[in-house]
Amino acid sequence: MSVTIRALLVALLVSLSVVAPLQAQSTVPDGGSFAGVTDVIEGQIAAFSRDDGVAAFALASPDIRRRLGTAERFMAMVRSGFQPVYRPRSYSFGEPAMVDGAPLQPVRVIGPDGRGVVALYRMERQSDGSWRIAGVTLHPTGERGI
Repeated sequence: MSVTIRALLVALLVSLSVVAPLQAQSTVPDGGSFAGVTDVIEGQIAAFSRDDGVAAFALASPDIRRRLGTAERFMAMVRSGFQPVYRPRSYSFGEPAMVDGAPLQPVRVIGPDGRGVVALYRMERQSDGSWRIAGVTLHPTGERGI
């Protein structure tokens, strides 16, 4: 799938998750469900709030852990580029969906600056059935929090 079509699909998912609940697949391609996805994301956000890099890094996918190498590098990346999920004022979960074969969990976030974003968490099922976070993209909504 071309980058343009993928970008349009992500934009559609973001807009639908902000405006109305998305009718998403209740299962992922391996026949499992999205159960446990929100627990992993909440666990990582909680670890960020405690500045517990080891716990936050453990919830990242093996590929992210390989690429970044250490919890310290991971936390430096999060602090510099992902402030809304590093220090959210508030957040709420949208409906998960499969987009281009990837399980995505949208999370509406009001960041520390009061600006709204939708954080799209790309999730990855591990061989033991657990979920790990394989990537996050932030999409501004124009929303302002109090």
